[in-house]
Amino acid sequence: MLAPYLALFLVAAAIPIGYAFWIALQKAPTLVNPASGFGGIESFITVITDYRFSGTFINIFSVMIVWLPLMMIGIVGLALLVHASPGRFGATMRFFYFIPGALSGIANFVLWVYLLHPTQSPLAPLWQEVGFGSLKEIVTDGNMPMILTGMLFFQGVGTWIIVVNGGLNGIPDEIFEAAKIDGANAWDLAWHIKLPLIRPWIGYTALMNLAYGFQLFLEPYLLRQISSGAIAGEWAPTQLGYAFAFTNRNFPAAAALSIILLVITLSIGVVIVMKSGLFGDEKEKKR
Repeated sequence: MLAPYLALFLVAAAIPIGYAFWIALQKAPTLVNPASGFGGIESFITVITDYRFSGTFINIFSVMIVWLPLMMIGIVGLALLVHASPGRFGATMRFFYFIPGALSGIANFVLWVYLLHPTQSPLAPLWQEVGFGSLKEIVTDGNMPMILTGMLFFQGVGTWIIVVNGGLNGIPDEIFEAAKIDGANAWDLAWHIKLPLIRPWIGYTALMNLAYGFQLFLEPYLLRQISSGAIAGEWAPTQLGYAFAFTNRNFPAAAALSIILLVITLSIGVVIVMKSGLFGDEKEKKR
């Protein structure tokens, strides 16, 4: 039974990670010294001492601090509302919540460019009132956390509501009936019964959104294009890795940056898994 899991783990995780680590330990060829070979931790030093390195992580953490809490509150709150509204109304609301998530990434991006445009957007009076006359004035480093929070929230919240709602649907009705007999109201059911029992689903949702946040590339890349370079080309860590690989032709440095991102993401992910009981024993989850 373990063979399929081990095969997938090797193909999808162990081998790519091992290959990236091996590349990161190589020496990048240069015009002066075109020979490659074992370079030790030279690539990691190159990445960490790069003048853009800390800035990219500050940018991505500034987005995560704003977006991730709002995303989790929105997902869990709306999932609880949908679950507390059985019948046709709940199903209809679940469908409407899912619609933004059905848009592809690029369609969602185009929609947001339209909304942000100070002359074409239905929000144009608001943008002009606060003094924005062009996209270049809106797409700035200071506004990026809010812009990306809006994009990521509306793109992903519907999909994750369905996931968390699936966890809520798995709670036996007998538990709710017993709680109601004991005098629990709707708030008591949500806070004391539903939230503790869906903690693993919440942990899974947080984990996947965390991983997605650290991989941000398309949105800042395209925002730079439509704002005529209002933000840096290496705004996010993934963009810096892209620059190392395809601008500087330093593949070992790009691989080293990917390993650093992996370590950071795994470290935060382990904390989430431990706190949420995501892979805990089923009996422990039901206590």
